[in-house]
Amino acid sequence: MLIRVGYDIQFQFPREAAMVALLSVHASRSQDLLEADELQTEPAVPVTHYTDWYGNRCSRFVAPAGLLRLTNSTLVRCADEPDEVNVAAREQAVGDLPNEVLVYLLNSRYCEVDRLSKVAYELFGHTAPGWGRVQAICDWVHGKVEFNYQFARPTKTALDVFTERVGVCRDYQHLAITFCRALNIPARYATGYLGDIRVPLRLPMDFSAWFEVYLDDRWWTFDARNNVPRYARILMATGRDASDVALTTSFGQADLVNFFVVSEEEAEPPQSVTAETSGDVAQDSTASRSTATLSV
Repeated sequence: MLIRVGYDIQFQFPREAAMVALLSVHASRSQDLLEADELQTEPAVPVTHYTDWYGNRCSRFVAPAGLLRLTNSTLVRCADEPDEVNVAAREQAVGDLPNEVLVYLLNSRYCEVDRLSKVAYELFGHTAPGWGRVQAICDWVHGKVEFNYQFARPTKTALDVFTERVGVCRDYQHLAITFCRALNIPARYATGYLGDIRVPLRLPMDFSAWFEVYLDDRWWTFDARNNVPRYARILMATGRDASDVALTTSFGQADLVNFFVVSEEEAEPPQSVTAETSGDVAQDSTASRSTATLSV
């Protein structure tokens, strides 16, 4: 299937400020891009690119005082099937994990592994290791936490979510990630596009969050908020938690004045057809440093 993704995000800057944006499709999906995936600014400013410690594509620039508009639209080819499921996937002993995976077992800004370890073992220690244990965590978080925009706040941690039992998309994932790490299952936060493809439409559209766990020598997608395999999930960035994958980070005051995101299925273009002689057919915020993270 073809998925049209894009955004129109606008900030008001009282004075010039540097900014970093993680708004590109992840490099692992580069082969699926059918159009250029380039951040456009209005007014035009020089933009440079780099790859961060987690393999995310980052853009940096200096925003002038006044209104700055960030836009992009690109077309992505996705498999016409939902998230992959492998109930036989197994956990690995910590001693056998690759070095680069170990960081995803540790405490991070929003995931207090040490403070929730006892709870994790009480709730899931009896569950058979592997895919089923991670799914049990997702089932519990999905069933116990209520989704409510009114209770979103940028400082909410996994412990807060466990205590309050209410939050938004990122909060579900932070709590599930923390439980996984407490049980020695590497887990990392992921953000990207997840349109309402072949599910009931929920507005407004936003960037989404999910998480990935390391089982059987690879990363697998899980989603404690939706808790069902979904179509056309398009990764943008991964990190320890939401603090590593802020959509924008401004080093100075940046007031968000417009936020629009699209992720929707697009019809396949007509195929060109050439007749062959054989008869076959050929087919051709206000703080001095502010970050914007997704809220759903």
